[in-house]
Amino acid sequence: MARALVLEETRRLSLRDIDLPQTPGEGAVRIAIDTVGICGSDVHYYTHGRIGPFVVEAPMVLGHEAAGVVVECGPGVHDLSVGDRVCMEPGIPDTTSRASKLGVYNVDPSVRFWATPPIHGCLTPHVVHPAAFTYRLPDSVSFAEGAMVEPLAIGLQAATRARIKPGDVALVTGAGPIGILTALAALAGGCARVYISDLVDAKLGVAAQYGNIIPVNVTREDAATRIRADTGGWGADVVFECAGAAASVNTALQAVAPAGCVVWVGMPVDPVPVDLVLAQSKEIRMETVFRYANMYDRAIALVGSGKIDLKPLISETFTFEDSIKAFDRAVEARPTDVKIQITMGRA
Repeated sequence: MARALVLEETRRLSLRDIDLPQTPGEGAVRIAIDTVGICGSDVHYYTHGRIGPFVVEAPMVLGHEAAGVVVECGPGVHDLSVGDRVCMEPGIPDTTSRASKLGVYNVDPSVRFWATPPIHGCLTPHVVHPAAFTYRLPDSVSFAEGAMVEPLAIGLQAATRARIKPGDVALVTGAGPIGILTALAALAGGCARVYISDLVDAKLGVAAQYGNIIPVNVTREDAATRIRADTGGWGADVVFECAGAAASVNTALQAVAPAGCVVWVGMPVDPVPVDLVLAQSKEIRMETVFRYANMYDRAIALVGSGKIDLKPLISETFTFEDSIKAFDRAVEARPTDVKIQITMGRA
């Protein structure tokens, strides 16, 4: 039995003991959790009890963005040692599946992803996890930053799918955590400048702390019009749609340049209309993103080198005993909040 933050049912959390694995088997390690980030999906399960076909039908431990320390190695573990500071990739595929063999294990139908029903998450003092999906952190990377590698990996997946060329101009629609991290990934991938659009000045202000990220408040100006004006009427080479809203889907297609690329990152709650003729008339390329594959090493390298600074995005940190308060704060969705984290206080 282990103490954990458990989603009992919609809008009801508790800190209590629950039966969780504590002994690492072949190829696995046991990790003392230090820091866990609260993701939008965690909040959505808390407030709605489901995301699409994934429905919480039994008590479930939340959390999937985590970093900690290896405290025990199971048989067959050779690349990690007790005392290693690590972060963990939360999606574990069937390594013998066709998707895994093709290198796209993120779309393996049998993937087991932390805090996705019915799989328990990592908001508990210790977790057992495959060593193959556990990554050593450089000394320069804190546990708090390590826990943000997971959402950064989504941004890197998007940037990689875009096939950015040096000097590209990009637009990101939506200045939430994923939007900002995608903008940073686009800059790291070679974009000369990245515009980011949103409805809220405070959120845009967080993004604008970084150089070469240009905020556009869509309540005052049209993002597609601004992009065309700044590019001699051409448009954005790449558009990352991260808001998952019908209006921003339309903006993405209007803002992208002829023969450009739109990467669909945000997930609309309901189906949205797409102007397919507009897309065809520009002969644009469309890419989709579902989580990530083979991005953790790259994300850690970028953070460790200082190329991407995650520290300004950590808005507030709560103790494990205040986990419920942390989730209630996340539900508030304050405009200046990017990432709320929970710490076990091991640092």
